[in-house]
Amino acid sequence: MNIIVVGCGRVGAELAYRLFQRGHQVTVIDYLSTAFANLPPDFRGRTIQGEALNQQVLHRAGIEKADGLAMVTSSDTVNAVVAHAAKMVYGISNIIVRNYDPRWRSLYEHFGVQVVSSSSWGAQRIEELLIEPKGHTVLSAGNGEVEIYEIVISSALQGKEIGELLQDNQECLAVSLTRAGTAVVPKTTTRVTAGDLVLMSATYDGITALRQRLARFEENLP
Repeated sequence: MNIIVVGCGRVGAELAYRLFQRGHQVTVIDYLSTAFANLPPDFRGRTIQGEALNQQVLHRAGIEKADGLAMVTSSDTVNAVVAHAAKMVYGISNIIVRNYDPRWRSLYEHFGVQVVSSSSWGAQRIEELLIEPKGHTVLSAGNGEVEIYEIVISSALQGKEIGELLQDNQECLAVSLTRAGTAVVPKTTTRVTAGDLVLMSATYDGITALRQRLARFEENLP
């Protein structure tokens, strides 16, 4: 794919490099030439210094032939205006916009572009971890009969095997374990460590039984 990334801060540089590594043709635009220093030395995409609001800069980036556009600057104004122009003037349908200030989300939604709001998402995640650290919902399937729950492993569960946590719970299944930012598919014999994030696929009865079992471990009950 031919993809344009506007904004070469930490997010833009990481995104551009990941796309480049997957074999895509990537063009990065930023109004500061120094921003391109955020890109790894082996990045081989195009870099264009200029203001994305300038039509000539977009033409130099090849927007007429772009398959996708990522607006990831820290300016919601720039992101909104360029994304709207790309959709309406150049007919690009594959547009992803970074939302910097949550108060701008309604405008992006009005323009009909996909939005990634790191502030809103981050605040929601932190809230969930504070309120329900023993398992909050991250995905719902069907009409909610089965959901994916995230379990934060406490120190009381240190060294326990996944199978030991689940015991005979037939309505709960461990689908991933994330430790130090790396995720794996756990086995029943996988031992957990305090701070691990375990995703469980479960029915309501299944997650209720798991929560009760985890509580017993933390209370040192058999």
